[in-house]
Order: sequence, then C-alpha cells, then structure tokens
Amino acid sequence: MAKLIIDDKKFEIPDGGKIDAVCEKMGIPFSCNSGVCATCQVKVVEGAENLSDLNTEETDLGMDRANRLSCQCSIKNGTVKITY
Repeated sequence: MAKLIIDDKKFEIPDGGKIDAVCEKMGIPFSCNSGVCATCQVKVVEGAENLSDLNTEETDLGMDRANRLSCQCSIKNGTVKITY
C-alpha cells in the first residue's frame, strides 16, 4: 500500500491507484476530471518520483514533477506528500 499525505492527513492507496478520490474527499475542487481545466492542480511537496509520469494533458498545461493534476495522477508506491 502506498501512502498519500495531504496537508498532514495520511491515506493509504493501493499501489498503482489513482489519487483523485482522496483529493476530492479532502476538498480539492474538480471540474472536468479529464485534465483540461487544471482545477485540481496540486503541489507535490515530497515523493514526486512515486507518482505516475506526466501525461500529455499535464505537459500541454505546462505542469512539471512538482505541479500535477490530481485527476491524472496515480501513486506507484511509497509515500507522496501534496498540498493544494
């Protein structure tokens, strides 16, 4: 199980699982859920290497390893700490 930390609250997510449901539960706003609107952009504080690679939607919006769209991310394993 991977660990996602959002503003010091810890959640377990299966390795390879998407992080969007937990992010939405924590109050991160979502609109399109398809990587177009960038409403769900988060800052990766630690563990960027434990997230899936940036996809086309993220690179088209100018995202990098430290700034991601939570609707597009999966957590590979390990621990990832983010903030909104």
